[in-house]
Amino acid sequence: MPLTGQVALVTGSGRGIGRAIALALAEAGADLVINDVDQASGEATVADLEALGRQAIFQAADVVDEAQVEAMIEAVVAHFGRLDILVNNAGLTRDGLLVRMTEEQWDLVLDVNLKGAFNCTKAAARPMMKARAGRIINIASIAGITGNPGQANYSASKGGLIALTKTSALELARRGINCNAVAPGFIETAMTEQLSEEVRAGWLERIPLGRGGTPEEVAAAVVFLAGRASAYMTGQVLVVDGGMVM
Repeated sequence: MPLTGQVALVTGSGRGIGRAIALALAEAGADLVINDVDQASGEATVADLEALGRQAIFQAADVVDEAQVEAMIEAVVAHFGRLDILVNNAGLTRDGLLVRMTEEQWDLVLDVNLKGAFNCTKAAARPMMKARAGRIINIASIAGITGNPGQANYSASKGGLIALTKTSALELARRGINCNAVAPGFIETAMTEQLSEEVRAGWLERIPLGRGGTPEEVAAAVVFLAGRASAYMTGQVLVVDGGMVM
């Protein structure tokens, strides 16, 4: 298995895309650190990973809190002795039209989606720099490339995450650390299942392949970026959207 012996931390991995990423990395041989604000779902993911024969631990750090993130990274290195892969997946939405969006909605989304990734990247870079190796993979969105009505905060956070990816790649490349992003489009998750049929139909009309993606398809892109096949890639954004961004 290509990732045997490596340790990966996936934020927001108790459910949805994050959980699929954790499972895919485990199936590729990695041991996992699961981070989520929901301890029950996080521990359930740990149990699933252990059933695959992988080592896994749960860390409940709030990614917005720098001190908690630093403590999490220290705990990971203390437990496993290393950290090879960081996947910044934790994120949320608080949608609303720009002229009606509250300061609280704006701040919360930017804090979790962008500041959280900054905190985790900064803390994880330290042990990776010492090892002179590492992979940092950010889960962005096509909303950060094209924008999306009703998501000024979310689009700004994901556009910022893409910019963070590129700057991190430039700063960390000489230490052997590759930084890339995955930008999913319309992915079938519990959140999208709650959309009305009219809204879903509108999304599907924009997708050349005619269907939504799956969390596993996003996870496959992450596994690729975590492995040796992408060793000469950094600062890139892999779009997983069925052609929607076209």
